[in-house]
Amino acid sequence: MEKKRVDESVQAPAPIRVDRFGFAKQEHISPDRLAKSKSAFEYQREERKLRKWRKMIGVGGSDWKHYVRRKPNVVKRRIRKGIPDSLRGLVWQLISGSRDLLLMNPGVYEQLVIYETSASELDIIRDISRTFPSHVFYQQRHGPGQRSLYNVLKAYSVYDREVGYVQGMGFLAGLLLLYMSEEDAFWLLVALLKGAVHAPMEGLYLEGLPLVQQYLFQFDHLMREYMPKLGEHFTREMINPSMYGSQWFITVFSYSFPFHLALRIWDVFLYEGVKIVFKVGLALLKYCHDDLVKLPFEKLIPALKNFPDDAMDPDKLLPMAYSYKVSKRLEELKLEYEKKNGKLAASKAKQKQKHPA
Repeated sequence: MEKKRVDESVQAPAPIRVDRFGFAKQEHISPDRLAKSKSAFEYQREERKLRKWRKMIGVGGSDWKHYVRRKPNVVKRRIRKGIPDSLRGLVWQLISGSRDLLLMNPGVYEQLVIYETSASELDIIRDISRTFPSHVFYQQRHGPGQRSLYNVLKAYSVYDREVGYVQGMGFLAGLLLLYMSEEDAFWLLVALLKGAVHAPMEGLYLEGLPLVQQYLFQFDHLMREYMPKLGEHFTREMINPSMYGSQWFITVFSYSFPFHLALRIWDVFLYEGVKIVFKVGLALLKYCHDDLVKLPFEKLIPALKNFPDDAMDPDKLLPMAYSYKVSKRLEELKLEYEKKNGKLAASKAKQKQKHPA
């Protein structure tokens, strides 16, 4: 009898709760919140959306290019509303150009993974456990998720030895692997860094992070033009965009942003390019503008890295982001940055000639 009472007092560990994307949830879910699940109307609306998307892309993506040529505005509008999660992996490959790269390079990925060696292998192994550590796919040490992530990053470090491997790349590859196979994720990484559709991203990861410097220069000017009061406050408090914005560009918001928001940003990013990162950054600062202008330096940095939950609602934030028209100004600021940096490079070269080592 005594033994029975002891056994009854021992509680089994609570099972790990995960959200619909596979991330562990810390908070307790009340029965009330569970009751507030999707209504029948919402399910019907999602089913209608899914049918429209399936018709648009065709079997295995066979109708995609034809539809994009015929109705580009419809495609853009639907992507901005969010790609259905069950089709996201396929659509990302179609809009990024990675599907074409895969078909043109049969067997290349296998060759890179199995037969080549990389100087970055130890760095990749060291960083793998830091990539989406709360996701069930990546939690098991040396498990299938970590092995796949290692393979993709190692293959890319061999494919492009100039870039090799940089830590932020793990979040890009880690995100892609949640929606597609290793080989598909590898070619999408290639499409992004080499510029299959949009401007190449490899400058984000080259030595000195040259593209990060350019993007932060452009973002700082845009922010000051759209929000002069906040720009003045940042100057007084000695805040510069490298203190809060570098990760936005290096990981395309996949590092610390809520996953449901990151996915919606990635939908648009793969179709429209990096300008969405500028737009979302501006929208975040605008949304929190009135609070940010009151904060001193020591409170600004945490605030710029931990935005309030309501600012992270895609249905509030993204329409604000879309309202910013930045394409033309980004081109002008790029030329200004290149001109300024060209002069700096020329000046350094002259100094070297005058004072050779």
